Amino acid sequence: MKKYLLFVLLVAQCFSAQFTDINVVKEIRTHRKGMVVSAHPLASEAGAKILRAGGNAFDAAVATQYALAVVYPQAGNIGGGGFLVGVKNNGEKFTLDYRETAPSKATSNMYLDKTGKADTDLSQNGRLAVGVPGSVAGFYATLKHCKLPMSQLIQPAIDLAEKGFSITSREAKLLNTHKEDFLKHSIIASAFVSTDQWKAGDLLVQKDLAATLKRIQKDGMNGFYGGETAAMIVAEMRKGNGIITLDDLKNYKVVERKPLLFQYKGNDIVSMPLPSSGGVLLAQMLKMSSFENLEKYQQNSAKAVQIMVEAERRAFADRAEFMGDPAFIEDKTAMLISDEYLKNRWKSYRPDLATPSSQLGKIIKQPKESTETTHISILDKEGNAVSITTTLNGLYGSKVVVAGAGFFLNNEMDDFSIKPGVPNMFGAVGGEANKIEPGKRMLSSMTPTIILKNGKPFIIVGTPGGTTIPTSVYQSVVDIVDFKLTPNMTVNAPKFHHQWLPDAISVEKNFPENTIAELEKLNYRFDRISQIGRTEMIAIDENGVVTGVADGRGDDSVASE
Repeated sequence: MKKYLLFVLLVAQCFSAQFTDINVVKEIRTHRKGMVVSAHPLASEAGAKILRAGGNAFDAAVATQYALAVVYPQAGNIGGGGFLVGVKNNGEKFTLDYRETAPSKATSNMYLDKTGKADTDLSQNGRLAVGVPGSVAGFYATLKHCKLPMSQLIQPAIDLAEKGFSITSREAKLLNTHKEDFLKHSIIASAFVSTDQWKAGDLLVQKDLAATLKRIQKDGMNGFYGGETAAMIVAEMRKGNGIITLDDLKNYKVVERKPLLFQYKGNDIVSMPLPSSGGVLLAQMLKMSSFENLEKYQQNSAKAVQIMVEAERRAFADRAEFMGDPAFIEDKTAMLISDEYLKNRWKSYRPDLATPSSQLGKIIKQPKESTETTHISILDKEGNAVSITTTLNGLYGSKVVVAGAGFFLNNEMDDFSIKPGVPNMFGAVGGEANKIEPGKRMLSSMTPTIILKNGKPFIIVGTPGGTTIPTSVYQSVVDIVDFKLTPNMTVNAPKFHHQWLPDAISVEKNFPENTIAELEKLNYRFDRISQIGRTEMIAIDENGVVTGVADGRGDDSVASE
């Protein structure tokens, strides 16, 4: 009897352990094996388990995203959207756009009061801020590239939601900080609200979310965009001023787009086209800085930073004027990334002085894009590569939890120019290219990217960070290709960012002071901030050695098969 009880106890301990914290692994080096890098160790492990079970990179991508919806609710989601860039081992390249869309009842002035003043609280918090979610549709669009059934890919997330997992101190702090927001915007208390203060090691159990995931497991797409879950979403809209309808959910479509392809120093870059501005910006920045032979300099040296900042400045000026959903505007990508255009754009560069942003484009105020996104980089042993960036927009999105369904809804409507054509207090005007229109996809900065060398995956990279996303990916490419740095150094070195307006260079607090001092002499202004992005990278060398690096700025983690 004692032996039996001991056996039961050991089994129970082992079973419990898989739903509590596992080690946060920041770097793995292995040979020709699959790897998953994401924002949470349990999500990375969920994807790696699928690889071990015979799945490919796309299977792991679906499983990891579902798991993030459970263990990383501030950005991982089924109530938001994202972009996927895929390269298959047969050379096929594709992207999936499952960005949220404006509801059919959306209007260009829906966030303006009677005087024409923009109410950003309405576009950022509560039910009116919600765009039609695309994530679940994106997971199903990925399925045609998978080897395993959806029922198997979603199961790790169901287990995590149903049985719970222990939260970290960082997660506990976030939940405590936003408790009042959750109570304000959700009529029924959710799993994210505790009567006591959350603390590290507490178990977060999400029964309602588990039930929602089971409906998706059983009924497929209709388990989210129809039936009980869709009814719950619409009912949640009616509790406030939300405008998403059953038809909006039913009519949502993923768009498979041609990847944005260009070359950089013998490498083929595969990135996301519009309505993500990321790929266009990346192409512009890399091409402009190549005019100055960056490889002659060192990472974060004054000369390298100046060249890269001026490329960032010019690219973001173009973003404000030209970029939006290609279904609603003239897509000028070909012109914007052409050598002729960029050489002309670069003529105003002066090595002895900062270029004032006011000289480079129409002063168009763009919406502030949240930094709370999440990225996944995946490679399998067969050579398939996936780069995915997904988001709710703000931390916990709109702060609205769908009653009975247990998941957060996005606040992605704030990524539109919510005040097109109306001058703000500084005389800046919202961009027409990104104004609100029914069915339109809001402009994004997400930059999931895969770099190929000799036709094979070389770097898989991406990051959260709002408008800092393209510049962080840009720095990642330059650090490895031009400066010959290791993946670990590339991911964890201090970063900088410029986005045209405001006319200042944002730098992390540990950025080299001598570089700042040298550039201040050339009229550059600096803002010191705590953190820029959380880059997830996989790099493969010519010998087949795979290095995965998770950003040290968070709980991010690497897992391998």
